[in-house]
Amino acid sequence: MLLIHPDFFWNTPLSKTIKQYDYFNYTVNEALFLSDKEERVINGIIENIKQEYHNNIDKFSQRIIVSQMETLLNYAERFYQRQFVTRKIANHRILDALEHTLNHYFKSDDLITKGIPTVQYISDTLNISPNYLSNLLKSLTGQSTQQHIHNKLIIEAKQKLSTSNQSIREIAYELGFEHSQSFSKLFKAKTHLSPLDFRQSFH
Repeated sequence: MLLIHPDFFWNTPLSKTIKQYDYFNYTVNEALFLSDKEERVINGIIENIKQEYHNNIDKFSQRIIVSQMETLLNYAERFYQRQFVTRKIANHRILDALEHTLNHYFKSDDLITKGIPTVQYISDTLNISPNYLSNLLKSLTGQSTQQHIHNKLIIEAKQKLSTSNQSIREIAYELGFEHSQSFSKLFKAKTHLSPLDFRQSFH
């Protein structure tokens, strides 16, 4: 175990960039599984830090240890990206579970009673942390959890616009929007057409 006080990073570039490593918000069941080769890489970096720590402290000590820490974090990020790729069966099960969750939510009354599903709701349902889920989805599909939710919304909206006589306001309400303007804004951002223009293209 490597324990470092946050103040040790003070006034170093890593004090700002450390926030970019999403895996600090992953849960225990989303741990990184290292291959033997990867484990040797990590242990080598830890050993370098250990040796530097036990050396006589000078003006370079902090800079060198922080540099090694940054290398460690970057390798961890690389290995997580590898894990997203190599654990395909498990990851595709999560993708299937996401689709099932969205389909069930959109077919129920939850859209009207609870509104549009949030990333937190989806991740809680799948028992996965929000950051891990979004990173996993990006590696599989190139899109975040939020984008998957929006894509589902647009598919449902297109179906209603093209097959029903409901007003734009009614469709927006059924899709969980309090205000039809918010629905129209999202629809146009995703399709480059207003809901009305999209409907008129079918007539």
